[in-house]
Amino acid sequence: MVTPFTADGALDLDGARQLAAHLVDAGNDGLIVNGTTGESPTTSDAEKAELVRAVVDAVGGRAHVVAGVGTNDTRHSIELARAAESAGAHGLLTVTPYYNKPPQEGLFRHFTAIADATELPVMLYDIPGRSGVPINTETIVRLAEHPRIVANKDAKGDLGRASWAIARSGLAWYSGDDMLNLPLLSVGACGFVSVVSHVVTPELRAMIDAHTSGDVQKATEIHQKLLPVFTGMFRTQGVITTKAALALQGRPGGPLRLPLVELSPEETAQLKIDLAAGGVQL
Repeated sequence: MVTPFTADGALDLDGARQLAAHLVDAGNDGLIVNGTTGESPTTSDAEKAELVRAVVDAVGGRAHVVAGVGTNDTRHSIELARAAESAGAHGLLTVTPYYNKPPQEGLFRHFTAIADATELPVMLYDIPGRSGVPINTETIVRLAEHPRIVANKDAKGDLGRASWAIARSGLAWYSGDDMLNLPLLSVGACGFVSVVSHVVTPELRAMIDAHTSGDVQKATEIHQKLLPVFTGMFRTQGVITTKAALALQGRPGGPLRLPLVELSPEETAQLKIDLAAGGVQL
């Protein structure tokens, strides 16, 4: 979920509550706040805790609220995890430490330390394109032995490695790359941590339901219908296009914080074409 800001760039808690309610009403089982799409690199620790409290207050009785707490500093991540637990989060999302490129043993100890710090279930987040380091399958299998490490958000883009990791780890597996939502279901994923669900939640739910019920043809048809949305929402950084799409629909989102910048008029026009081609009402 994006983090709504006011026109002057402050945290928009009322907007966050409204957006959270809309997303759950649309059919999302849970929301991740303070993730990459929530502009977590540019929100303060205090803002992160405020956002968790606001979203839990708005939808915590009918959807899981998972808080992104991953950084490239294990001690800081533990502080964020404990703050999220105190704020009422139901679970934690922990991204691979970025920039400092730790070895696999460092990743293992990092994720284990976070999982040991609270009583909340933990979802790993494997995205080497941003972090610079993949979580190797052997490391995933080791981490899955921890009683509170229960899931993985896969943005690795490697269906072969995903297949082995799903089979060997037993973790609940979530697609973290919207274009690969359906392919990952086919190798054992159970759901999506999605950016495009800001605008196409019913279609994504229908895709999961069709695939689960064995109607692969219908699931494929939905996937193909959504291809323009998958493409259009990632022509540039996903937060930028998501907030633009929400603005086109009159929903809370607001401006971005630097270094992210708004779409140009030409990019906005292209986004409208892409969304319309995928059946999104603006």
